[in-house]
Amino acid sequence: GLFPQTCVTPPASKWDVRRYYGKSLPFGNDSFKGENIGLLSVNQALSDYAFFLRRFQETHKAEKCPIIAFGGSYGGMLAAYMRFKYPNIIHGAIAASAPLYQVAGKIPGDVFFQAVTKDFHDISPQCEAQVRSAFSQLDKWAAMGQSGYSEIARTFHLCKPLNSVQDYQHLLRWARNAFVSAAMMDYPYPATFMGNFPAFPVKVMCNRLQSAARPVDGLCQAVALYYNASETVNCFDIYQEYIYCADPTGCGLGFDATAWDYQACTEINLEGSTSGTVDMFPVLPFTSQMRDEYCYKTYKVLPRRNYLDVQYWGADISSASNIVFSNGNLDPWAPGGILKNISESLVSVIVDGGAHHLDLREDNPKDPASVRIARDFELANIGKWLQEYYEKLYQ
Repeated sequence: GLFPQTCVTPPASKWDVRRYYGKSLPFGNDSFKGENIGLLSVNQALSDYAFFLRRFQETHKAEKCPIIAFGGSYGGMLAAYMRFKYPNIIHGAIAASAPLYQVAGKIPGDVFFQAVTKDFHDISPQCEAQVRSAFSQLDKWAAMGQSGYSEIARTFHLCKPLNSVQDYQHLLRWARNAFVSAAMMDYPYPATFMGNFPAFPVKVMCNRLQSAARPVDGLCQAVALYYNASETVNCFDIYQEYIYCADPTGCGLGFDATAWDYQACTEINLEGSTSGTVDMFPVLPFTSQMRDEYCYKTYKVLPRRNYLDVQYWGADISSASNIVFSNGNLDPWAPGGILKNISESLVSVIVDGGAHHLDLREDNPKDPASVRIARDFELANIGKWLQEYYEKLYQ
């Protein structure tokens, strides 16, 4: 991938984990309790990186060595923000699959689910039709009350019965999450990032949908690709496998999920609904009011909707420089990102046939030619930035 290629030339490559993610828990298992969570913010993450990098340079007597930031998804956002805020420290950035416009609230979150729908439609219009038909049947069963809920539970092999509208809506979000994950991870080879998926999981799910006796059976089999990749699960526990949160595209599980949920409650705008009209999913709203109520109930906070728009330049980033924004055309986050060149040094590259930050993953023989071209483009820009830096340094 891009990292091994870039490590050939620069004197050092440093990986850092932001606070509250991975093993970087400032208060251990209590990091998300009460006031302990207060240091979890975009601004604090950037400040941490800046102070760390300065200290690293001083310790290794590398004050004149330029630094390039890399990141994908939220990390891609941070890479771009680092270049915005600390151009004296960060001399360029590769921001992969970074939905800057969407998280700043400049693009409706609904476009994400429309992009997921397009991924499945492009495999086969019949695939999308089967998904719509299956969810329609579920709604009909749910309208029957408890007898319908029992039929749904049997069809989906649920560990526990559905007893309420809330349970039913949670099942719908659980099912939708499987399609979201497959669209993001639609790589040309098997991957274990965000679940265990085979190569081209969107196509595999479509094959299951179209070969089943009934659309609802196909839906169950498609969802099982994500939740039962090992084929050892006897029943599905929807409340253990999917957690409702402030990100309707899914927060995941564990401490990382809690960290992301909190950020989606404070700074990062991820409101988005599905309607079954412009997307293939059931009616599942996630409005500003719903977000406010959830976030206050869960963390006693209210979202700062304009924070990223004001602090990190919103829809006008033309004053920045030396950033490559890469996006895969299969990635549902792409519509929320920078898809066109803004200036000579704020440039975009589209990976045809690429899913979520494919360009930052390791080289694979099954990589499409487009991602190799994108990596070469990124390397060329890094080389240009370094040349400009050293020419200015030694002039």
